[in-house]
Amino acid sequence: MALVPALDLRPVSSEPPIPHAPANVEAEQALLGALLYDNAAFERIGDYLQARHFFEPFHQRLFAAIESNIRKGQLAEPILLAEQFNRDVGFEELGGIRYLADLVDRAPPAANAPDYARAVYDLALRRDLIRIGGDISTLASQGDAELSARDQIEQAEQQLFTLAETGGVSQGFVTFADALHGAVTMAAEAHSRDGGLAGLSTGLIDLDSKIGGLHPSDLVILAARPSMGKSSLACNIAFDVARNYAWEPQPDGSKKTVRGGIVAFFSLEMAAEQLAMRLLAEASGVSGDRLRKGEIDASEFGRVRDAALEIQEAPLYIDATGGISMAKLAARARRLKRMVGLDLLIVDYLQLITGGDGMGRNDNRVQEVSMITQSLKSLAKELSIPVIALAQLSRQVENREDKKPQLSDLRESGSIEQDADMVMFIYREAYYLSRLEPREGTEEHFKWQENMDQVRGLAEIIIGKQRHGPIGNVKLSYNEDLTKFGNLARDHHARYDPH
Repeated sequence: MALVPALDLRPVSSEPPIPHAPANVEAEQALLGALLYDNAAFERIGDYLQARHFFEPFHQRLFAAIESNIRKGQLAEPILLAEQFNRDVGFEELGGIRYLADLVDRAPPAANAPDYARAVYDLALRRDLIRIGGDISTLASQGDAELSARDQIEQAEQQLFTLAETGGVSQGFVTFADALHGAVTMAAEAHSRDGGLAGLSTGLIDLDSKIGGLHPSDLVILAARPSMGKSSLACNIAFDVARNYAWEPQPDGSKKTVRGGIVAFFSLEMAAEQLAMRLLAEASGVSGDRLRKGEIDASEFGRVRDAALEIQEAPLYIDATGGISMAKLAARARRLKRMVGLDLLIVDYLQLITGGDGMGRNDNRVQEVSMITQSLKSLAKELSIPVIALAQLSRQVENREDKKPQLSDLRESGSIEQDADMVMFIYREAYYLSRLEPREGTEEHFKWQENMDQVRGLAEIIIGKQRHGPIGNVKLSYNEDLTKFGNLARDHHARYDPH
C-alpha cells in the first residue's frame, strides 16, 4: 500500500493554512516507523520533539500516543496503539492498523531516528516562521492605534524568542500528564542535587533551607531601607551562582545547566565598575573602601590580582543602563538567553525602571509600577528563570519604634505584593542602634556597647511572603568591610526564628 494517501493534509494547528507550507510527510512516516519498531529510539529525540511539530494531524496524535505509552513504561506498538484510535476518522482514512503495520515494515534503522526528528523539527520551525512573518507584515501594514511600532517590535521579538526556546509560537494548553511529568522531573532533579534543593542555590545555607532555593518562573522581591545591604546581598547571590556554573551537553546540541547558572545583572543605580569592585572585594577579602582609596599594600594587591584572574570567567553579565525601560530590559534578557543562556535575572532596583513609551514619569506611578511588576513576572515565566527585583521601602519604617519592615512598607505595595511569588526584607539592628550612641563614659553608653556587641555583624532576612512555603526569619552574618552576607555558624536548631 502507498504510505502517502491522497489526502487533504491539514496544518499543525487550527490556524489558517500556510500557502506552500514546508513539510515532509515521508520523514514523519520514517520517524514514526522507527519509533514503533524500536521504542528505545525515543530517548534520543524526546527532549525536544513534540507532537505539534508534525504536519499531518494524525501523525501528531500518533506521536503523542507513542510518547504517552513510553513514558508510562508501556510498549508502543501497532496492535496496542490501534485500540486507542478505533474512533479516529483520520486513522481510518489512512488505512487503520494496516497503515501502522506498513510504517513498521518500511521503518529505517533506529539509529537514523535523530536525523528524521531534526528534519521534522526544522520544518515545523520554518512553518512557524512563515506564520510569524505574515503576522508581522499584516500588523505593520494595517496599523493599530493601541500598538506603537516599538510595541510591535517587542511583540515580534517575544514571538521569535518563544519559537527559538520552545519550538512553538505559543505554549497554549498543556495536558495534565505533561504538567505532571514536568513536576516529577523537577522533584527528581532536586533529589539528585546536594542538599535536595528544588531551585537555584543562593550560596546561603540557612536561606536556601527556608526557601528551597530560587525557583524558575518566580518573581522575588528583595526590599529594604537604604544602607541595609540590598545591592550587597544581590551581588553576593549573583556572584555565587555565576562562580558555580557548570553545564552538560544535550542530544539536540544545547547546554543544560547542572549547577549554578548564567546571571544577568541590571544595575540601574551603580556603574558596572562599581559593581565589579564590590565583587572583587568579596572574592579577595580586601575591604572595598580601601580598594577604592588605594590604601592597600603589596600583599593585598596580590590577593586582588589573583582573585580577579580567578573570577573573570564567571558568566555574570552586567547592564548598567540608567532608567532603562521595561521593554528594553525584557528584549536584552531574551537576547542574552538566546545567545549564551540565562538562569537568573537581577534588577537593582525596581523603582528605577521606566514604563516605556506608553507612560511617562509624570503619570500615575502606582499604575506604572504595577505594569512593571506584572511584566517582570511575565518575563520570569517566559524565560523560565527566577527574577530578583530589588525595591525601596517607604520612610514610614523610620517613624516606627519597631524598625523591622513589613509588607505594607513597600512603596506602591499593592501591585508589588500581589505579583511577587516571594517578598524578602533585610533588617540589620546594628545600623539603627549605631545611630543612638549615648555620650561615652556614661552608664547608658556601657549598656549600648553591650547591645552593639550582640548585634554587630548580624543581619536578618524576613520572609514576608512565600507562595510555595512558610514565612519566617533567617539569621545571617554581615561583614561591613566586604559588604558580604554569609552563613551564620550556630547550632542548627537555633538558626530560625519562626516569629
